[in-house]
Amino acid sequence: MADQTFDMIVIGAGPGGYVAAIRGAQLGLKVCIVERENLGGICLNWGCIPTKAMLRSAEVYHLMQRAGEFGLSASGVGFDLGAVVKRSRGVAGQLSAGVGHLMKKNKISVVMGMARVTAPGQVAVTSESGTQALAAPSIVLATGARARELPGLEADGDLVWSYRHALVAKRMPKRLLVIGSGAIGIEFASFFNTLGADTTVVEVLDRILPAEDAEIADFARKRFVKQGMTILEGASVKALERGKGEVTAQIERGGKVEKHVFDTVISAVGIVGNTEDLGLEALGVTVERSHVVTDEFCRTGVKGIFAIGDLAGAPWLAHKASHEGVMVAELIAGGHPHPVKPGSIAGCTYCQPQIASVGMTEAKAKEAGHDIRVGRFPFIGNGKAIALGEAEGMVKTIFDAKTGELLGAHMVGAEVTELIQGYVVGRQLETTEEELMQTVFPHPTLSEMMHESVLDAYDRALHF
Repeated sequence: MADQTFDMIVIGAGPGGYVAAIRGAQLGLKVCIVERENLGGICLNWGCIPTKAMLRSAEVYHLMQRAGEFGLSASGVGFDLGAVVKRSRGVAGQLSAGVGHLMKKNKISVVMGMARVTAPGQVAVTSESGTQALAAPSIVLATGARARELPGLEADGDLVWSYRHALVAKRMPKRLLVIGSGAIGIEFASFFNTLGADTTVVEVLDRILPAEDAEIADFARKRFVKQGMTILEGASVKALERGKGEVTAQIERGGKVEKHVFDTVISAVGIVGNTEDLGLEALGVTVERSHVVTDEFCRTGVKGIFAIGDLAGAPWLAHKASHEGVMVAELIAGGHPHPVKPGSIAGCTYCQPQIASVGMTEAKAKEAGHDIRVGRFPFIGNGKAIALGEAEGMVKTIFDAKTGELLGAHMVGAEVTELIQGYVVGRQLETTEEELMQTVFPHPTLSEMMHESVLDAYDRALHF
């Protein structure tokens, strides 16, 4: 490709970058997107999508083992890990190809290679075929993030895995240690535990799922323990001694260090932004703790340079990145978009049971000075949940007692990652408890629990 000039250059083709490119093209901009590895980025190829495909396999396997509860019979239930991985990779490959189709459909130029911003409005892309120069008055940084590695706990792909190694696992762990209990760690722990691994989760903080409401996290913890997991909270892995076919982990807890032997370790201790080799320092772009500092419109402070998605900090969620991409594209095209509100972005964890939340936790609402009303409704009180054989779970809602504002909603149980969007819409529309109470929910559905939780906050629950 000869040197070219565009209206907008997007660096990174993940869910933030490729969506920004599409929206820009829709608005009449001449757009180029640069990607160093796979269209669709980490989320589509090595994160959100392939993990959900694997977790679906584990869910079906779990249900097959419960066939008798539903009046069914299934003998010789087993699994083929290689086939599970193959299906997962196939799903990711299909969607990555779909992104390529969308780029062609929207007439977006795709350049594969390593990008570096050499000056405001100037990008150099290096690939095996050489280096080419691109120019645009607006540049969107969407390079995402990668797994954080702690000294001594680095992944080797053999005994110690990163999320990438786990997604293409060549063997089934027998004794598994998962370091970190955020969404990534808990999802892999849930997957391998369901398939039969003796699973231990270590969390350095005083409880697992530290970003979630404490009551929801505690409920999930009890379910994990019931499923056979060992949960070590307030603990840290001080060292890993790698031997032949096994790893000895030194785990410190309560001032005491004990040694535990595993055959596999998955490190899931957070992420760091991909800020290296982009030329940011020379441009004057501010980077703090591996993330680019931006304002509410994702502007970096350097004219014409924006940063979106994981690169720009929490919440590290694909849907947040996508909406930031749309917002920035509209801004570049001369529009006046609203900024993305982090407090109205749902977080979803696809373990078993699923966990989903939006807005403030109960503790955060109190810390912010709100006088609150809290409602709860258990799955055991819902006819659809009982009929599904999924009677363990809870929906929790938090309201400002004075204004009726929905401050937060938190769920644990079957399909809550789908249910949470109802509350997300409610927060976006600035709904009150009265409006939610007057909303008619269909019967029989799991969504009725959302209504009942609201009613319970005001001592009006009907079915529990």
